[in-house]
Amino acid sequence: MSVNQQTHTGPPYGQPQPGYQGYQQPAYGGQPLPGVPHSQYGVYNGPMPGYQQPVPPQGTSHQGPLPPSVSQGLPLAQPPFSGQPVSTQRLPTQVPGFASPPSSTGIGPSSYPPTTGAPRPPTMPGPPLPVQTAAGPPTSQPNHVSSPPPPPSTLSGPYQGPPMSGLRGPPPPTHPPQPGYQMQQNGSFEQVRGPQTNYGGAYPGTPNYGSQPGPPPPPKRLDPDSIPSPQLNELPPQQKPRHRIDPDAIPSPIQVIEDDRSNRGSEPFVTGVRGQVPPLVTTNFLVKDQGNASPRYIRCTSYNIPCTSDMAKQSQVPLAAVIKPLATLPPDETLPYLVDHGESGPVRCNRCKAYMCPFMQFIEGGRRFQCCFCSCVTEVPPHYFQHLDHTGKRVDFYDRPELSLGSYEFLATVDYCKNNKFPSPPAFIFMIDVSYNAVKSGLVRLICEELKSLLDYLPREGNMEESAIRVGFVTYNKVLHFYNVKSSLAQPQMMVVSDVADMFVPLLDGFLVNVNESRTVIISLLDQIPEMFADTRETETVFGPVIQAGLEALKAAECAGKLFIFHTSLPIAEAPGKLKNRDDKKLINTDKEKTLFQPQTSFYNNLAKDCVAQGCCVDLFLFPNQYLDVATLGIVTYQTGGSIYKYAYFQLETDQDRFLNDLRRDVQKEVGFDAVMRVRTSTGIRATDFFGAFFMSNTTDVEMAGLDCDKTITVEFKHDDKLSEDSGALLQCALLYTSCAGQRRLRIHNLSLNCCTQLADLYRNCETDTLINYLAKYAYRGVLNSPVKTVRDALINQCAQILACYRKNCASPSSAGQLILPECMKLLPVYLNCVLKSDVLQPGLEVTTDDRAYIRQLVTSMDVAETNVFFYPRLLPVTKADVDSDSLPAAIRNSEERLSKGDIYLLENGLNIFVWVGVNVQQGLIQNLFGVSSFSQISSTLNTLPVLENPFSKKVRSIIDMLQVQRSRYMKLIIVKQEDKLEMLFKQFLVEDKSLTGGASYVDFLCHMHKEIRQLLS
Repeated sequence: MSVNQQTHTGPPYGQPQPGYQGYQQPAYGGQPLPGVPHSQYGVYNGPMPGYQQPVPPQGTSHQGPLPPSVSQGLPLAQPPFSGQPVSTQRLPTQVPGFASPPSSTGIGPSSYPPTTGAPRPPTMPGPPLPVQTAAGPPTSQPNHVSSPPPPPSTLSGPYQGPPMSGLRGPPPPTHPPQPGYQMQQNGSFEQVRGPQTNYGGAYPGTPNYGSQPGPPPPPKRLDPDSIPSPQLNELPPQQKPRHRIDPDAIPSPIQVIEDDRSNRGSEPFVTGVRGQVPPLVTTNFLVKDQGNASPRYIRCTSYNIPCTSDMAKQSQVPLAAVIKPLATLPPDETLPYLVDHGESGPVRCNRCKAYMCPFMQFIEGGRRFQCCFCSCVTEVPPHYFQHLDHTGKRVDFYDRPELSLGSYEFLATVDYCKNNKFPSPPAFIFMIDVSYNAVKSGLVRLICEELKSLLDYLPREGNMEESAIRVGFVTYNKVLHFYNVKSSLAQPQMMVVSDVADMFVPLLDGFLVNVNESRTVIISLLDQIPEMFADTRETETVFGPVIQAGLEALKAAECAGKLFIFHTSLPIAEAPGKLKNRDDKKLINTDKEKTLFQPQTSFYNNLAKDCVAQGCCVDLFLFPNQYLDVATLGIVTYQTGGSIYKYAYFQLETDQDRFLNDLRRDVQKEVGFDAVMRVRTSTGIRATDFFGAFFMSNTTDVEMAGLDCDKTITVEFKHDDKLSEDSGALLQCALLYTSCAGQRRLRIHNLSLNCCTQLADLYRNCETDTLINYLAKYAYRGVLNSPVKTVRDALINQCAQILACYRKNCASPSSAGQLILPECMKLLPVYLNCVLKSDVLQPGLEVTTDDRAYIRQLVTSMDVAETNVFFYPRLLPVTKADVDSDSLPAAIRNSEERLSKGDIYLLENGLNIFVWVGVNVQQGLIQNLFGVSSFSQISSTLNTLPVLENPFSKKVRSIIDMLQVQRSRYMKLIIVKQEDKLEMLFKQFLVEDKSLTGGASYVDFLCHMHKEIRQLLS
């Protein structure tokens, strides 16, 4: 499940579209009221700050165009409404008070099918909003701002509407008086976040719907990084429970996800057509490969790319592909076929070396082919010749995967191997820190116990009896201990290398062994290690020499492989790669903050380069009790394509499940070694930039000592010539790697995209989830070289430019007071705000430097589904779950006011699962889930739910298991009782709300984006 925001090719916020009659338009909130005529526009609960207000049909005095995102049969304004939660009806996409043009050029069908184009009801005229008039009650303010707020009763800055008279806001919420919107059952997903620093407060003030506006403040330009916002307790009482913009009337991630599921989840996604936008990553769908790679392997920010670089620059939409070459497929989809062309190897273009694929054109009766990438003509080798049918296709088209499928593999010949000889099977080396902390915490014993059984689960090729992977063992503190576990020995032998400055491997024969042959010696060793070091007093560790030792062992064995290093502390012992504690919270928000993300020495960069050359991949399991310098220790892992796992303050009873699950999955997952990836493109564009866990020694080849099934490489493309609408654009990703059985293979993924001369076509075929994945990675790389504030401002500016270009060139003319978003980008503001509030770009007070470095590296290789749930977590009400059904309950939006005191919720972001328990939950439910009789007896230290024999307990545990299976890491379970101290941590994940450190709420950020867009347009 992931949330790849699919290109909703659909009308801009709720614009009627020709040609897709009969589709429901999604609605955001609101029920039709009896006696109110159905109008094409939807419900509107309260004015938007300074955006035009729609005219209430009942004749209240109020003017202005309608909220674009509100359409289809919902009354426009509701009479003040008794406190029922707004129900979720489906509305089109315009933001309240942000109206939608009647129909904009070419915004095509969307997974939000457009409304059929009823004309705009005549009851809604109204002059455009004056830009500088001071207006009704204040909004709460953007999340970034730095001068002092104006008095809370007025709104400053460009968005202001006429004073409000008759329109009421939503009724006070039935829940705690939040600066609140109405409760609604509607849902969605994001990341563990700390409170945020540089985004000042909310927009000055909050609306006071019923009362009189205060005097206007002097007009002031809002500086996005100043203005602290008024705190809730400073506002006059009647303002507290009201908010100016109804959150149900702005685009809901949950609604978009649900609509895509219902519209696109039932039919298979057939890849035969060029430039098709796939369903969202959050939709479960079946893929049928008919010539283009599955979206599980490649997702693009846009499936219709501009023909010229000028057009691309004008739109500012980055052209990028997120590629996951070894992605795991669901059981009902076919793995790529392996094609063996014998000693001659794969057929390739003579000039650009592209591999044979479905887009190559055979000519001259099949004797030659023209390359679809560079147009060069190449002779078809005699053994590959085949006649063409009357359409110009080869008659063996359907028998050859490389002619009919988007993804396939070739068996590589010896020419594709290092030193022109076939590789040996890879090796796994387990390297265990046996310093005082590791032994005392029980970690060493736990690892040794687990490895005894895990060695039977090493990865193996399809039908092989046993794994071809050999294993070796090292323990270390200030010195290294190597073990001889040769099968002929009665007992393992230990060899100590204390000269860590000049690392070498003291034995060749007996270090790397076959598990089955040496099983008894290995088991004996794993039994003895915890006993040997039980009384250690050594607290210091080395780290550089540990990697060097593993690298030397693989060199001596002439094979690639992976090091699994289990490490607990900052390596301060005298040795190469020794580090000092340089953690300094005072650097946050200064120009030197970037140094916290950079390695403190170049030693590890050089070591990483040597590891990549040997195919030595490093996976790092960290168990820190204090600063460890993840930014430096993680360099080798990062550049070799490895993974980092971090368990701060590791405790056996609470963390062992998570660690063991991660270790099992890490050891068992599919991985390719000694990998090189190259992305070729057709003439007109080329790959210019790459993001991910890898090393590059030139500008084209992405080198990875190891590449597993969870890692992605993100590639950005730029124009180097014009493209044509007729021929489109092609990408071919070729990955050369060694399989876990030692077989050298090439995996090929091909994708064809459309090209356009109209910006509307670009905006209609974008995918917001992939765009956010790219933007987050771009920003997370930016913090290495620029102040965090600069990176944040650049992100906001780029997104404002993307949306302003759409407004200027694609939307029908309408008042500047309206915010108009392209249908398939309507979630860009909410998701972008989540990225800005993430720990890397806006750390909370309790977020450590190591946490930030860890998250930065983690996100850099995430796929689109993972970033989607990481930045916008999934929030599920479990009290409402149907205990007899296998399905998950419908998600709701990430905001505190969606939570009811009488319910229990699960929130997941890919790293953690929170179970939030309201103070008024029925005693019976508490008994059924926790096995205790009252709310006060629930323990916040539980890390698993008790196994109780009742339907509710079984259902909640099965939901948690379903969520765990979908994620690449085992999520930590945290029980949060309402009003308990842990609730502060939980609230950071309610990403539509304002965060403790000043990150904007979704509503405020939308206002801020609107202001930025208007500035660009003016």
